[in-house]
Amino acid sequence: MPVNAWTVGLLALGTALATGLGALPFLATRRPSRSWLARANAAAAGFMLAATVALFYEGASGSVVQTALGALTGAVLIGLMRRWLRNRDEIHVAALRGADALRAFLIIGVMTVHSFAEGVGVGVSFGGGEALGLFITLAIAVHNIPEGLAISLVLVPRGASVRSAAAWSVFSSLPQPIVAVPAFLFVEQFSGLLAAGLGFAGGAMLWMVLSELLPEARSDGSILEIAAWGGLAFVAMSALQVALGTL
Repeated sequence: MPVNAWTVGLLALGTALATGLGALPFLATRRPSRSWLARANAAAAGFMLAATVALFYEGASGSVVQTALGALTGAVLIGLMRRWLRNRDEIHVAALRGADALRAFLIIGVMTVHSFAEGVGVGVSFGGGEALGLFITLAIAVHNIPEGLAISLVLVPRGASVRSAAAWSVFSSLPQPIVAVPAFLFVEQFSGLLAAGLGFAGGAMLWMVLSELLPEARSDGSILEIAAWGGLAFVAMSALQVALGTL
């Protein structure tokens, strides 16, 4: 298969569509009890923490300073965004309103920011050859499924439909095909920005876990239960990343 901008864009679009598969487990169960909310938030936090570790690890391998500065910028920007949005009751996400909609909006926003870095990764990897590009694309596609699950864990237990959760999950990954093509065409320029972009996405994600998901999980469940569900999700996501060679 000849590698060109079209094939890179189509393959990156496939990674975005894979994110929607994370909503499929909710076709079997939708139990919006407070205990279920605590478990959902803890599991989402575990998935996102594992992704954050991978982002920081990969970014630091390129530039520790750029990764650290990017992480600080990402955390500050998401914090400022949350403060600006806090008193805006008109925010609607799927069937969610008010505080639930704000939390979902921020989670989707953070995951969308994260997808920019992944899109750069896809495009840059194809600059290193077809075999490397296909491997990285497959790894990101599989990695995107639990990311879609993390988004669905925030949306579905609060009343959103499985279809809307899948749609928002795919939406969060649309930057991947958009960014992958220019990253493939201008490999050297985008490679220089990759460490800062990875740090930015990781910082934004870490802020959301510590300020939103874990505190809300603690309000609905016990520390032991949160640690168990969050730890299990973290280990599962980390093991997947190690198996795929992305960590």
